[in-house]
Amino acid sequence: MTEPAVLFVCLGNICRSPLAEAAFRAEAAKAGLRVTVDSAGTADYHVGEPPDPRAIRTAARFGIDISGYRGRQASAADFDRFTHILAADHSNLRNLERIAPPAHSARLSLLLDLVPGRTGEAVADPWYGDEDGFLVTWKEVSAAARALVAELQA
Repeated sequence: MTEPAVLFVCLGNICRSPLAEAAFRAEAAKAGLRVTVDSAGTADYHVGEPPDPRAIRTAARFGIDISGYRGRQASAADFDRFTHILAADHSNLRNLERIAPPAHSARLSLLLDLVPGRTGEAVADPWYGDEDGFLVTWKEVSAAARALVAELQA
């Protein structure tokens, strides 16, 4: 079996998707799972920029440094590179479906579809709120990260 490769996607790649990437990296490392991981945005608003300072502080609360992450935009090539592409919400899922090549093998879904009882739900977008919103997002992406690690180990 090929090594799993997971891409987490939100709009700008500075809040939800870098937090999801960080949570998944931590869970995969804890489980000893070999996996390629990245995050991207469907928009090009923050290409080359670090995550939002509130996201950096939130990850740091859990001992994870994401200050070196840099925003990038998702592309059609990602559908060949990644086995799993997980969108933070319905809008980004639709954007990914639009750029997906006709024949791809990547599993494309909402991130919270992995969490029992959360199918079809969007990850909370903390952009317009305060640090508490980033903590809510962290809890959601961490639950999804644990579920994905369990699924990949099964």
